[in-house]
Formats: sequence, C-alpha cells, structure tokens
Amino acid sequence: MADSSDSVSVDMESISLAGKEHIIKTDRGSVSVTVFGDQDKPALITYPDLALNYMSCFQGLFFCPEAFSLLLHNFSIYHISPPGHELGADVAGPEEPSLTADDLADQIAEVLDYFGLGAVMCLGVTAGAYILTLFAIKYSQRVMGLILVSPLCKAPSWTEWLCNKVMSNLLYICGMCGIVKELLLMRYFSKEVRGSIDVPESDIVQSCRRLLVERQSPNVLRFLEAINGRPDITDGLRKLQCRSLIFVGENSPFHYEALHMTSKLDRRFSALVEVQACGSMVTEEQPNAMLIPLEYFLMGYGFFRPSPSDASPRSPLSPTSISPELFSPESMGLKLKPIKTRIQAEM
Repeated sequence: MADSSDSVSVDMESISLAGKEHIIKTDRGSVSVTVFGDQDKPALITYPDLALNYMSCFQGLFFCPEAFSLLLHNFSIYHISPPGHELGADVAGPEEPSLTADDLADQIAEVLDYFGLGAVMCLGVTAGAYILTLFAIKYSQRVMGLILVSPLCKAPSWTEWLCNKVMSNLLYICGMCGIVKELLLMRYFSKEVRGSIDVPESDIVQSCRRLLVERQSPNVLRFLEAINGRPDITDGLRKLQCRSLIFVGENSPFHYEALHMTSKLDRRFSALVEVQACGSMVTEEQPNAMLIPLEYFLMGYGFFRPSPSDASPRSPLSPTSISPELFSPESMGLKLKPIKTRIQAEM
C-alpha cells in the first residue's frame, strides 16, 4: 500500500484555507507574506498584479480543486503582496521612500532569506510577473522555474505610460475612484466578462471591484509608479537559467508583450499558452485553462506523481497515457518546444 504522501489528491478539510500571515521588515520596507501548506515542501512564491493581493489575483486558480490539489501536494505556498496591498494595511506616509522595480525584486530575496528558502518556483501576474522575472535575472540561483501570466518585460509603451500617468494623478487626487477602478478592470479582464449595457458583468469582476475598494490609494500609487518606471529587461531573458511557462489571454492588453517575451526566451526551455476569449488575469477568468499545462510543466521537475487510484478524472495525465520517458526534465524541454498552444474557451 502506497503512503498517503504519494497521493496527488488533497484532503481539503485537512488544509487550512486561512494561511498564516507574516509581516517581514526588509531594507525596502515591510512586506506581507501569507503562507499555506507544509513548509518542509519546496516553495512556490506568488506575486500579483497592480492593486491586487493574493486573494484578488489567485483565488480563482487556488479554488479550482484540481489546481489546488496539484499545487498543495507539491509545494508550500508563499503569497507575497506588494508593499501595502495586504488587507488592513496602513497608508504609506509621505516620508516613505519611493520604490523601484529593483527594490521590489531585492525585497523578494530578503523574504526568501527570512524563511530560509533556497531555490523557489515563481508564479506572477503582469506587474508581478515582471518583478519575478527581474528577480530571476538578478538572483538566478534562487529560481527553479517561472510561471508567468500576461507578463511584462519591456519598458512601458507610450500608451501604457500615459494610462498609468492618468491613474497616478487620479489616485493622488481622488483616490480609488470609479474611473481608476474601470481602468484597472480593463487591464485585468476581457470585455466579455466586464459586461455591457445589455449584459451584466460577471461575478469575478464584481468581486474584484469590491476588493479594489479595500486598497489604500497611496500604496497602490507607489507600486504603480515603480512599474511605470520599470527598465527594459529583454536583454536579460536569455541569461535565465530556468524553465518558463507563459500564459496570456488572447484579449489581454499585454498580449503582444507576452509574444515578444517568448520570442526572446530559449525555446528549448519555454512555452507559451494563449488562452482564447480571456483577458490578462487568466488565474481568475479561466483558471481551468492553466491546469493541464501546469501539470506537464511540473512533471519536468519530478513534482507531479500520479497514481491510478487518485489521478484527476479531468486530466489525461495518468500512468497509462504518459510514456515513461516524458517524465525526465530533458524530455520536458522538448515537450515544451512548440511555443504556440491554444486552449479553447469552455462554452
């Protein structure tokens, strides 16, 4: 009889869904990290997009039972919130120094030192994906893999720069007002789920709208200004020493950016998954589309170990359908070689 630790399924009742929050003081200010799961397991760190935290950016993915089972079976989860984006955060005072993208990447290294972590898996969305990629370039020995959702790698285009400047001014003068929320929702979601005059907006958009109200405007402004001043890191992409899996929604405003980034990565160790009828935040809008690519990606690290009794009925990854040679990391590099993969939206 196999030990229960070899099972892919997770007893949902045995896992605390509350997590444990740690407020960590770093040289660049305090940061909130919420930890889930067994800290003896390898670490997966997450970083959300602008004005979001783990609850508003990764809730859909982690509420997907198969994804929850896959990730909690293999990892302890460390959700890092951008400074001041956690629930109940204090307002950043005028004496708080401005932040840069480099500061935020260096802050992650201090978080890892605090928990005594070595190499980690990284999962980030848009601005968070940029910060984690920059972290991987600067601290290559501390990253085993990158899972990036609608990532950024270039400096802002004039269109993005101008939009961010408009949001900055509105945040400074009016706070988290209606126009700022609409601009952010356009950044996150496709038009289909945002609704129209005739079609009500979806539950995920309504939930995100409510969560945005909880953000402290000065804190969002600090993160926004750091991202709007980000440097182009394209030249550093080929120096990455880890595998990369990129998801992007076909209707994301950063779709071209993800294509550009993929073209600059080593194609032997990277893959792009384009999700149809989806915006930037695939983790919330279509989390089920991420499951199978994630399973294949993690198999390359030896993390996914299915057994006949508990293999997900919705997944083709059972021992009878996967040839043994595909479980090696070398073969995974070849498996990920086709860069363009499309996943049809569920009707």
